[in-house]
Amino acid sequence: MRRSLTRRRLLHASGLATATAASLVASSASAADPTSTSSLGLVEPPAGTLPFVHGVASGDPIPDSVILWTRITPTEEALPGSGVGPSVTVEWEVAADGEMRDVVKRGTVVASASRDHTVHVDPHGLQPDTVYFYRFLVDGVSSPIGRTKTAPAATSSPEQLTFGVASCANWESGFFSAYADIAQRAHSGQLDYMVFLGDYIYEYAAGEYSGFGPVRLHHPAHEITTLADYRTRYGRYRTDPDLQAAHAALPWIVVWDDHETANDNWAGGAENHDPATEGSWQERQTAAMCAYFEWMPVRATAPSEDGHLYRSLTFGDLAELTMMDLRTYRDQQTPWNPVAFMKEGRSMLGSEQYDWLLGKIETSQATWNLLGNSVMFAPLNLVSLQENSLTAQVAAALTKNITGIPVNGDQWDGYSAERRALIDALRASPAHALFLTGDIHTEWAHTISKDEEVVAAEMVCGSVSAPNINEALNLRAGNTVSRLAKQVLRQANPQCHHVELDSHGYCFVTLSREEAQMHWLRVDDVLRPGSPVRQAHALTYRPGAGVVS
Repeated sequence: MRRSLTRRRLLHASGLATATAASLVASSASAADPTSTSSLGLVEPPAGTLPFVHGVASGDPIPDSVILWTRITPTEEALPGSGVGPSVTVEWEVAADGEMRDVVKRGTVVASASRDHTVHVDPHGLQPDTVYFYRFLVDGVSSPIGRTKTAPAATSSPEQLTFGVASCANWESGFFSAYADIAQRAHSGQLDYMVFLGDYIYEYAAGEYSGFGPVRLHHPAHEITTLADYRTRYGRYRTDPDLQAAHAALPWIVVWDDHETANDNWAGGAENHDPATEGSWQERQTAAMCAYFEWMPVRATAPSEDGHLYRSLTFGDLAELTMMDLRTYRDQQTPWNPVAFMKEGRSMLGSEQYDWLLGKIETSQATWNLLGNSVMFAPLNLVSLQENSLTAQVAAALTKNITGIPVNGDQWDGYSAERRALIDALRASPAHALFLTGDIHTEWAHTISKDEEVVAAEMVCGSVSAPNINEALNLRAGNTVSRLAKQVLRQANPQCHHVELDSHGYCFVTLSREEAQMHWLRVDDVLRPGSPVRQAHALTYRPGAGVVS
């Protein structure tokens, strides 16, 4: 029999004491845009229904399969991160129709506390380039029905494909209206697959990084560092109905950035990890990775298990999508010494992933090389911003350097020798290259050139909800500072064809043989649930010619 997770228990699990909520609202209101959040109060996620409180998801499509995911809550006590609750046998079904009458695959899997009651199913034997529907059942109770799609056959020649692209969803700083729009477009056939480029969760304590919010509170309330913490934070996110809808509408292809673990992380640590107070970095990283692989619909194997997250997927002969892991193996950032950025041997990828990526670039048979890239690849010159007293603060907001040097050493600018080598490899490849990028919470479009030859393009999505420039500077959207900064940036960066600093949303790209049509969509008001999402900008990339309007 279906049971509701009671409001009392949900609030208890979320750690929401009235006094804490009131104090956070009061403290945020003083710093917030006065037109927005102060009148909203905090919005809590709806109470779910056992055993399927966290929805369903699919990911990593290949021609004959796609990963299917859900999380079982067998008892009210078996909440994410609790480590308690009985093992449960879960049935799964894949059907050709949304009513689940024409079942083509079925089986069982066990959900246990050892994996936080998450399950992954890989139902091989499906037809390529086909929409399927799926569900899970426990004791006759059905999960929501999910929609997914397999990849085209390797020998096929699709005329076009459309990939959604998103990143940076901060629970506290805004609602997930972008996800609702993704779900709607997927169901209408406008999106085939979803690429998510990291910062799916944020690790910060409640109220620490909330832009003009918080509109709702993190759980747990402290900065997350342990396996139980990360599991609980993912569980919190997956109560969001818009996020559940987006996962249930189409397959996701995901990679992490830094906030799935800790800010500006690298192979040996992170900017906001203090071993003296937060313990071993390796233990924290392993915990974060474990929770990620439990809660995300991925086929890859965790690096802590001698595996890796970087991987590639093919979509007929039209596209090969390569998802790079730019956090696990990278050398430490060196923002205090720009000369070091150009040093040979400094690596974003690590030697093993670098060799693998070069091999993919050199052997790809697809028309398009799509490169899932969590941090900006194109050079970004911020000197002009910094020289202008009116825009210097924007330069500071776009870079994390503590010395005032106008370069973001966390991006590929900090690893420029390795970037040059990749550009040379892409230049030699017959495939068209397009970088799909997130991280920077702002919209961009770039051409990547070598010796005046266009080698690739880069499409950078804005954030789903994480704070951007106007929020960082406590200014209204579309303020004069941001508008001036955009002009200065375009003038100082001739490779830049589009920049928007104050909006939230996502983007999508439609690939054909001849071109990539890039579209940016923006949420009207990220601080209001159910806010409309509208197409705001579009550009076309034609290999050899560059980015055109």
